[in-house]
Amino acid sequence: MPTHSDLAVAAMHSPARDVKPDPISADEWAMRVQLTDFYHLVDYMGWTELIFNHISARVPSSVPGSEGHYLVNPFGLNYNEVTPENLLKVGLDGNLVEPSDYTANPAGFALHSAIHGAREDVHCIAHTHSTPISAIALKQEGFHHDDFYGAQLFGRVAYHTFEGITLFADEKDRMLSSMGQKHVLVLRNHGVAVCEKDIPGTFMLLWSVQRAAEIQCQAAALRGPDVPLDDAIKEKCSMLAAQLIQNDKFAIKLFDATVRKMRAAQAKQA
Repeated sequence: MPTHSDLAVAAMHSPARDVKPDPISADEWAMRVQLTDFYHLVDYMGWTELIFNHISARVPSSVPGSEGHYLVNPFGLNYNEVTPENLLKVGLDGNLVEPSDYTANPAGFALHSAIHGAREDVHCIAHTHSTPISAIALKQEGFHHDDFYGAQLFGRVAYHTFEGITLFADEKDRMLSSMGQKHVLVLRNHGVAVCEKDIPGTFMLLWSVQRAAEIQCQAAALRGPDVPLDDAIKEKCSMLAAQLIQNDKFAIKLFDATVRKMRAAQAKQA
């Protein structure tokens, strides 16, 4: 098994991502590469929580026998050590469905399992605990919607009461009831889960949530009242933001551009 330092270097610089292993379909390989980029972006942005949390993606339906299968990071690796090859394929229970040198984390996958199992429209889920997001999750009022990014989330955020550090079976239905059909779930006193129809859209939504949290925290440190927005303006912003995420080209352009920026920065440090 490669060392952790070997993995980090390989993840950043290896041309292997352009060479598909024979047993893996082209569609699955493309998803593995894109999901790896998502993990690296979260690391690059500073949104990681050491080895904890997950980003998961539903295996493309074009892959034979893929029903109920998902890609997720190996437990114990840093996000910058994730590669297309070492991503795990797991079932809804979070256990491996294909052999791997790495271990899965079924308890950590429980949140993802609940959402994937109930929401056919969701193909990617990201769960983070960044400091600004966790701070907002601690506040009873949750997200404000009077700043540029907060307004884009108006009416799109659900809240779930904290019941413990992991999701047990008896909590699953309550969490899904809290979430409904929304794509942002604030786990009170904890963090956030965001989900969308694909990897670029999920990254774009997570970035918007992160920016809204950062701005709200910064604004709270300043004296004076905030400038409120009318609900009609918030609704317009929220509708347009949702439309942009559904626009495949827009989300993909944002995702790919951010990946290029990350790779350029990494190349300078190499």
